[in-house]
Amino acid sequence: MCNLISVPPLRDENQLLLRAQALSGFTLGELAMKAQWRMPANLKRAKGWVGVLLEFHLGAKAGSKPEQDFADIGIELKTIPVNAQGRALETTFVCVAPLTGNSGVIWESCHLRNKLSRVLWIPVEGERHIPLAERRVGTPLLWSPNAEEEKQLRDDWEELMDLIVLGNVESIRAHHGEILQLRPKAANGQSLTEAVGKQGQRIMTLPRGFYLKKNFTNKLLSRYFFI
Repeated sequence: MCNLISVPPLRDENQLLLRAQALSGFTLGELAMKAQWRMPANLKRAKGWVGVLLEFHLGAKAGSKPEQDFADIGIELKTIPVNAQGRALETTFVCVAPLTGNSGVIWESCHLRNKLSRVLWIPVEGERHIPLAERRVGTPLLWSPNAEEEKQLRDDWEELMDLIVLGNVESIRAHHGEILQLRPKAANGQSLTEAVGKQGQRIMTLPRGFYLKKNFTNKLLSRYFFI
């Protein structure tokens, strides 16, 4: 991959939305060609490639930093693979979950709430029978949680963080949380990180990430796109 072109900085969210709308209808192959990037054969070893390609075209600067993708204007980018009916094909990763040092952390100032405070959703065709280069980018959507969604997110986050703080991280399963899920996020089983055990001792475990469940993203897409 090589960046031989540059994208001017963004002024505001309206300009970001216009840029995202301008990408709608293009295939990933066409966008890779415009950016002068090489296409991966598939996403097995390039899982975040689609998001990085769209970030580049939109002018994101955060990279791998622990902040919003468009921190200057307070917006996070989330690509979402969808099927022909416009329904999400997988859960949506939000951010890495902190497994230590959580004393005094509250919802109002947590990283996850900051990430989800304003999101630019971009659906992308994700069905496996469509070659990667031929998958099209869909219509973007700018979203912030309404009062009900904020309460759901907060309730789930508090439940999951209580389990982490009390040393039960390894007991957390997919059924915990109504719309938010805590799952292992690691390249392999050797990528361990520190966490708190049941007796308050230090243990080593797989890193965890917060994910939005498909029931939530499908409801969101249905509301805005009248699916």
